[in-house]
Amino acid sequence: MLWFSRYTIYLAHLDIKSLFSKMRYKLILVVSFLIVGLQSKAQEGIPVYFDYLSDNYYLVFPSMAGISQGGKIRATARKQWFDVDDAPSLQTINAHFRLGDTPSGVGAIIFNDANGYHSQTGMKLTYAHHLRMGSEDVRVLNQLSFGLSGTILQSSLDESEFRSVIPDPSVAGIKLSASYYNVDFGMSYNFQEFYTHFAVTNALGSKRNVYYRDRADDPNQLVIDNIRRYLASVGYVFGRNEWQVEPSILFQLTDFTKEKTVDINTKVYKDVDFGRIWGGMSYRRSFDGAQFQTASGFGQQRLQLITPIVGANINNFMVSYNYSYQMGDIRFDNGGFHQITLGYDFGQRERKYDCYCPAAQ
Repeated sequence: MLWFSRYTIYLAHLDIKSLFSKMRYKLILVVSFLIVGLQSKAQEGIPVYFDYLSDNYYLVFPSMAGISQGGKIRATARKQWFDVDDAPSLQTINAHFRLGDTPSGVGAIIFNDANGYHSQTGMKLTYAHHLRMGSEDVRVLNQLSFGLSGTILQSSLDESEFRSVIPDPSVAGIKLSASYYNVDFGMSYNFQEFYTHFAVTNALGSKRNVYYRDRADDPNQLVIDNIRRYLASVGYVFGRNEWQVEPSILFQLTDFTKEKTVDINTKVYKDVDFGRIWGGMSYRRSFDGAQFQTASGFGQQRLQLITPIVGANINNFMVSYNYSYQMGDIRFDNGGFHQITLGYDFGQRERKYDCYCPAAQ
């Protein structure tokens, strides 16, 4: 929520009446985020939405790079509120693969995340190491994995439309940009149909000068550089016939603000002649609430998202779609958040492991 505090300072000085016709959507967008506390808030790195459920765990956990004996390519596009100018949008493309018959995997992610006046473009490069555990039977999946990603990111803040009745030296009035670097690390354990993952993103401190610029008249200006986030996931695939069911949970904790969310997911798979079709549902809930004013006092609302997802694996190709709907009395728009994923699997001609383990096949 760091960038919101800066916007709050700007909005306090804005001549709202003269600018409202031009900026009304952006102002409403910022206020809406302040009220409902959506997870689309600006941050370094890739926001965690629900695309990981479309066989895209590498987007969240670096230890999943090269998890299978072949490789995978995934491209995603997410858009919120089609009828709102400068609404949040995200595009990613990633590829990862095993280096031959070695225990090493590599991967790369390119992403672009835009949200109102803020945007960020970046790249992640990943190395992962996979250790076989236990059984000598190569058909048994029993693997402990470690991954490390380095991130190069350029963050931008467009202040060209900011206007102040009282001149504010901290408002440059131009488009600002700055480059940063950070690291993510994680580990995964896969045993047949069971899996669990853990990751720490933005592990290093990062002084984001695009928002907090040094001022000679304010040498004690507060700079918050802890944007570390912890993620943990666990799941299991039940069923060894043409139908399978996969329940899973993903937990997130933001270190500085102590914000916590949990995703409770269920997916159902069915094997068909051309590959596999699947669908499911995710429910995300925040442990933290945001207060809002009502006619009789104040209310509190927690983030709640319902996300159905459908997809299909057709030979080596994959396509999926998910739609997130926000529950609660306070909503910015009645529309939802759309995300589509396209994928391609390569380098593995047949199923290596004797299990129904989609991420590792």
